[in-house]
Order: sequence, then C-alpha cells, then structure tokens
Amino acid sequence: MRLLVVSQYFWPESFRVNDLVAELVARGHQVTVLTGAPNYPEGEVLPEFKQHPERFGSYQGARVLRVPMLARGHTRTRLALNYASFAVSGALLGPWLLRDTRWDAIFVFQTSPITAALPALLLRKLKGTPVLLWVLDLWPESLSAVGAVRDPRLLDAVGRLVSFTYRRCDLILAQSRAFFANIERWAGSTERVRYFPGWAEAVFADDRPADPAPELSPFRDQFTVLFAGNVGEAQDLPAVLDAAERLRARADIVWLIVGDGRAAPALRADVERRGLQERVRLLGRFPLERMPSFFAGADALLVSLKADPTFASTIPGKVQSYLAAGVPILGMLDGEGGRVILEAGAGLVGPAGDGRALADNALALASMRRKQRVAMGARGKAYGAREFDRSVLIDRLEGYLAEAAEHARSRP
Repeated sequence: MRLLVVSQYFWPESFRVNDLVAELVARGHQVTVLTGAPNYPEGEVLPEFKQHPERFGSYQGARVLRVPMLARGHTRTRLALNYASFAVSGALLGPWLLRDTRWDAIFVFQTSPITAALPALLLRKLKGTPVLLWVLDLWPESLSAVGAVRDPRLLDAVGRLVSFTYRRCDLILAQSRAFFANIERWAGSTERVRYFPGWAEAVFADDRPADPAPELSPFRDQFTVLFAGNVGEAQDLPAVLDAAERLRARADIVWLIVGDGRAAPALRADVERRGLQERVRLLGRFPLERMPSFFAGADALLVSLKADPTFASTIPGKVQSYLAAGVPILGMLDGEGGRVILEAGAGLVGPAGDGRALADNALALASMRRKQRVAMGARGKAYGAREFDRSVLIDRLEGYLAEAAEHARSRP
C-alpha cells in the first residue's frame, strides 16, 4: 500500500512511530512521513538538523518531508505555539509538498497534541484518502489532568476540536480499551473505534541478554530502581522522591532517572532541596538503542503516573518495553497500566501518587530472593509476548489500513 504517516514527532526523536514506519517499509509498503523539525524533548531544534537538514530526509526507506514549526521551548506559551505552528504549517505546506502524490490511507500518530491531525484531515478532504487516527493521549482531559489548561471555556473549545477531529476520521485506534468511553463521548459512537495497543520496540526483540550499561557500574552493589522516559508533569516524579525520602536510610537502594523532559530542571532542584543527591541520580537522556543495556543493569523498572481518571485509562508505552526486558516492574499508577502489571505477575503496584506504598513495594522487591525476581521478570516477558506481540499488532494494523482503503474506494 501507499501510506502517508502524519506525526508532529519523528526520528531522530524517540517515539514508537519510528519503529512502526520502519516495519511498514520492511513489509513492502511505500511510506511517506509528514512531520516537523526535531526538537523533543530539549525544546530547541537539534543542532545537527539545523546544520544538515538534508540528512534527515529519509528513514529506513521512508521518505520524510518536514514542515517548519516553532520549537517547544520551555514555557507553556511556547508549547502552545509549537502545537499550533505544526498544525498551520502542515495544513498550508503539506498539500503543496504532497501535491503529486496519492495514498491508499493516511495514518496519524496522535500523542499530544490533537491538532497534529488537522493536516491529515485537510488532505482527506482534498484527496479523498481515508484517515486512521491512533489515539495515545486523551484530549482535552489530559490538559486538565496536568494543569496545563484550567479555564472551562478553553477546555470546552478544545473538546469541540476533538469532536470535529474524531467525527472526520475513518477509523480511530485506541491504545487502551478504557479509552472507548471517552472517545465515544466526543465521536458520538464507537462504531469506528478499534483496540490497538502499543508494543515493545524492535530493539527489545533480541532474546540474547544485553550487557549492563557502563553508566550503571557505580551502582552495581546497590538495588537499582530505574525510571526511563519522559520527565514530565504526568509522571509525578515528586511522589517518587517521597518514596526515596522515606528510604533515605537505606544506602543499598538507589533510584535512577534515565530521560529528560520539561519537568527535569524542577526535579533536579527538588532532589537538591531534599538532600537526596546520593539516593536519586538523574543520568540524562540516551538513545532508544541503549535502553536494553540500561534495563539489563536494573533490579526493578519504575513506571508512574499522576492520580487522575484520564491517566488511569492509559497503558504507558514504557510498560510494554519493560515487560519485554524481563525485569520486575514497580508501578505507582492506577487503572489499566497497573492492571496489566498485576495480571502479568510482573511486579508490584501501588496507588498513583502514593510515595509510602511505592517505598514499601521497593523494600519488598529488594528483600526478595534473586530467584523470585527472575521468575517475576520471566512472567512479564511471557505476558508481553502474548498480549503485545509486535508482529501480530502490525498485522492487525495492516488489516485496519486495508479496511479503511477499501471502504474509501467503495464510497460514491
């Protein structure tokens, strides 16, 4: 099939859409990506892209077209302008850049923001191409959950935009079954909604054990709890510091943060304010390809989300990667993500925002015999292979793409 992928985020930024595009090309599909200038999570366009943008015009055999946009920066105003600039630039320049091309389907990778789908909807109207929207973040609810937007009138306006978007998509793919009720609220029905969860990226597919990352060698004699990924408001890392503070006296337990994001400066300041520099280490951001080695060197992998109904309906993407790593998981989250971990028998889970429960679970895991933790990790790996198999899920996506394309061809 000839496929257009529309995503505000794309390689060299680390998102699951990169893995998806590579696999679709490997399966023989002709893929074009419409995206922006890479600036996540640093907030500024990557220097290597500024110097040599021509080196970023293809990825694993896919053609990559980039429209100009304002970088995220480090304020909410800049972030809002970043969202708006991609939508406007993609809608104005996208049809021109793609004027001589037709596709069987358009696939939209929708984390934040929902506005990233607008260029795809315009192309649908101009070319009659069906649009599939993969919903990984619920708007406007997630804006309210992290406190980004509090004005009810503005939230209502965003809700109308969400409704406008959902109702014009040919298929809506929900990363969690718990998303269905929310999508129905804005789309009017679930007739066009399909369940499509995430998977562990291809870098975790190698069954050979990875060598532990050398960056973890200073902690080899300690019990390491490792958090990997975006450091943002939604991850509620101050509550993780509450747990670390409760275990301050346990010099044998160390908390490692591998990643970066908008909340990282505040997190560093909070670590210093609490005097936790020896218990909590922020190691910075590393490429996705390095993650198997970091996971292999950890005794437990941490996933956390704020206490909010919107986040409770989400399965964080890192859960699938953690399961594939075969390392016990410590969860501080409600709802679907916690359910998956417990159902898999892959770790211990406490309520979102509950630092006391997280500290207790970390102690319980550290007190287990190594044999018990190995068995826990193996159960998680088996569950992940059964429920979130990459090949099976992308087979399913190919079916959805073909379904939408066939339906579009049959329209008058």
